[in-house]
Amino acid sequence: MIDDVELRRSSVLLVSGDEIARYGFGDGHPFGPDRHEAFMRELHKAGLDGRVLRASPRTATREEVEAFHTAEYVDFVRERSAAGQGYLDGGDTPAKRGIFEAAMSVVGATLVGVEALMTERAKRAFIPIAGLHHAARDRAAGFCVFNDCGVAIEILRRRYGLRTIAYVDIDAHHGDGVFYAFESDPDLVFVDFHEDGRYLYPGTGAAEETGTGAARGTKLNVPLPPGADDTAFFALWERAEALLRERRPEFILLQCGADSLAGDPITHLRLTEEAHAHAAARLCALADEFGHGRVLAMGGGGYNRGNLARAWTRVVQSFLESDPRTADGEP
Repeated sequence: MIDDVELRRSSVLLVSGDEIARYGFGDGHPFGPDRHEAFMRELHKAGLDGRVLRASPRTATREEVEAFHTAEYVDFVRERSAAGQGYLDGGDTPAKRGIFEAAMSVVGATLVGVEALMTERAKRAFIPIAGLHHAARDRAAGFCVFNDCGVAIEILRRRYGLRTIAYVDIDAHHGDGVFYAFESDPDLVFVDFHEDGRYLYPGTGAAEETGTGAARGTKLNVPLPPGADDTAFFALWERAEALLRERRPEFILLQCGADSLAGDPITHLRLTEEAHAHAAARLCALADEFGHGRVLAMGGGGYNRGNLARAWTRVVQSFLESDPRTADGEP
């Protein structure tokens, strides 16, 4: 719950808590349950945790999750999670006991953000453990159990009647679970900067993949070569803004995975947190230009804890700086 005193203080919402912190896999898995705390420490160190609205995650309903996923797949995850053995995919995503409940909370957390923005309780929202962009409608993939991004898109349409929605992804990995689910959808504007699929999982997201049928030209895939840095990112960013201005979406989702920063243990790009700060700031400016101001960011990947802490904190900082009530540092 966001009270009226908080509403006068900021329009930037942080959805965080133990419910989503538990989403992760132990025994040395890159997506460990310590990622949430790493971010929260950095946010506090930067003095930003007291300048945002706060909300707790909730558990998504099955009806909400099944707006994107098949009922059969949801049952499969629930059963495997209860058993706590094996994998939910070919070997990347363990069927850890309790992962079903944690994944339902991740979806719920993203929907808390959606609800706050759509009811004008906030203009921007950030959820650190979210943006699970590899899960397909009927299967897990790449550490991702339920695709909260895809659920958010479907809920924005079914519950709130939005038509044109933008999904922007700067994670090192291509957001294939979102792309292929909406590849033929002309009203889902898709922008994805990622390491070239010839060098990194999931091997998709070629520049030629621009959508199919009536959706051709509504998708922008920007594969970056290994070692690409901020110079390359900034030079190509204008292409994203051009497509967004052409389509003028009613809501902007940002998957801001930090595995695109130099020093990530499983990727090869060399961006800095300045790329994340720039993307967040420019998307806020565009959302304001379009007249609604709605930008919801999800943490996504990132397996160097220092990197993800800095990158996500810079996203929150950019959100705050875009709000005249908090831009000067006053609560």
